[in-house]
Amino acid sequence: MTSRRDTLKTIGLASGLGLVSPMSLLACSESVKKEKLGVALVGLGYYSTDLLAPALQITKHCYLAGIVTGTPAKAETWKAKYKIPEKNIYNYENFDSIKDNPDIDVVYVVLPPSMHREYVERAAAAKKHVWCEKPMAMTVEECQAMIDACKSNGVSLSIGYRCQHEPNTLAYTQLIKEGKLGKINAVSCAAGYRENRTDHWKQKREMGGGVIYDMGVYSIQGARLGTQLEPVAVKSAKVWTERPEIYKDGLGEIVEAELEFPNGVSGWIKTSFAENVNYLKVQGEKGELSISPFQGYAGIKGSSPMGEINFPYEVPWQQANQMDQDTLAILAGKPMPVPGEEGLRDIRIVQAILESAETGTRVEI
Repeated sequence: MTSRRDTLKTIGLASGLGLVSPMSLLACSESVKKEKLGVALVGLGYYSTDLLAPALQITKHCYLAGIVTGTPAKAETWKAKYKIPEKNIYNYENFDSIKDNPDIDVVYVVLPPSMHREYVERAAAAKKHVWCEKPMAMTVEECQAMIDACKSNGVSLSIGYRCQHEPNTLAYTQLIKEGKLGKINAVSCAAGYRENRTDHWKQKREMGGGVIYDMGVYSIQGARLGTQLEPVAVKSAKVWTERPEIYKDGLGEIVEAELEFPNGVSGWIKTSFAENVNYLKVQGEKGELSISPFQGYAGIKGSSPMGEINFPYEVPWQQANQMDQDTLAILAGKPMPVPGEEGLRDIRIVQAILESAETGTRVEI
């Protein structure tokens, strides 16, 4: 008899790890000239340096082909460390000439949110596929412009929601989709960490700072994935700071919001730059599903009435898996697993949360 854990393991391994048959891989490779796609990272901050570049050393279907940076010293360091050809190194002024480089198939935008629209549009105009880090952009209008630019140039657009490719996340969402918890009644989700930097873009409104755009997107994602529903309104919201000398002029260090979902489902989310918090709880008529941590780079695990959910891996497998899955979609000519529209949905909710907090009223989404 198959155990409940084995059932969950099958769920995770089949969908979460994105396994495909040898014939499917053969079809992918035969449909294009390249067997691997070359990726250029735009912006060489922490995420590119500590996670994406190492992940691109273990990916199976894509590789680090180029970089874009405004810092010559970084360019020299990366050139030597990763053996990047001089012709594949760009700055922000000559970036548009990337269109003439056949080594670069994908541009991964890893910049402050205020710069996402510009570089997604420029990459699309260069006829390169685009991966963009979260949050997608500052406004719904910017998100839509990015989607439109990629569509009009015939390239794909994916948002870097690594958890949507991740086996534990795929396992618990499948349980919910299959009705294993029965009717969902409520969801609560919190994502945050103690941010000790004081002069980073995350503390600058004009660059996309404030916790709701950064960690808040994880809480919103958790609530949406946990209910498998889209919220219809923000019932109430509160934005505040415990360090006004750092988060100035009303910029949010901590945000809480009540979300209304269809069918009477309630949601509560919290996000914070003041404390370490990382969980998702889904209340169903047949019991509770709990995931903690639910959005880490590794160690995601949880419990449900069906048993434990726990598929371990090490950093930076999660980022490598995300990029490989996106690459396979491009090679196969299939829709991206996490398209631009997914990022737009979250920014629409972010804007509604901020409006509700400012006005003190319920805001429909």
